[in-house]
Amino acid sequence: MAGLYIVPTPVGNMEDITLRALRILREADLILAEDTRTSGVLLRHYDISRPLLSHHKFNEHAAVEPLVERLLAGETIALISDAGTPGISDPGFLLAKSASEAGVEVSCLPGATACIPAVVMSGLPCDRFCFEGFLPQKKGRMSRMESLKGERRTMIFYESPRRLLRTLEQFAELFGSERRVCVARELSKVHEECIRGTLAEAVAHFAATEPKGEIVIVVAGDTSKPVKEKQNKYID
Repeated sequence: MAGLYIVPTPVGNMEDITLRALRILREADLILAEDTRTSGVLLRHYDISRPLLSHHKFNEHAAVEPLVERLLAGETIALISDAGTPGISDPGFLLAKSASEAGVEVSCLPGATACIPAVVMSGLPCDRFCFEGFLPQKKGRMSRMESLKGERRTMIFYESPRRLLRTLEQFAELFGSERRVCVARELSKVHEECIRGTLAEAVAHFAATEPKGEIVIVVAGDTSKPVKEKQNKYID
């Protein structure tokens, strides 16, 4: 069926893609890719040869209108990012919003994303959690962290290797060095690693061992204060 399809792609292991995703990519009139070089590796692996166009944060605003026009004309467009699900710390939201507002059918396939495996394997509570993605690098960074000091849910962050140690040190200072954390690295890849412990232990580990690859940080919520039970009030 014509429309916009948001298609998750593997975060590492190329086998982590669904049969439906492969079918949509083979049938699409156009594939939008965050980086055509990165996505080209995946498409060649599965012998998929369809028109490919760059769609990233630097050109998405200018590209949205002509893409919506193509969708309204009856084309099928598949949107993929370098890894995982488009829109989750990747381009995708603007096109999905514009397409749906124009009356285009927008579908998102279930599939790979790094945050869910990380929180499930962390050993921290995963019945309720909040996804924070990448923290601001400069302006608003500390105020965002401060706002999370009392967050009771497990928190999930994405981070780059070069900023990881600094981020863990800031977490330890704000949340307390004994707060539990899991640093998941290179999920589904050959060098997958999961470091669990306190923030102090994680800081010591990565101060001695240079981090590499894609990183997800899972931090325990604040359980220092008991939850107050709400009492129901009844009016006779």
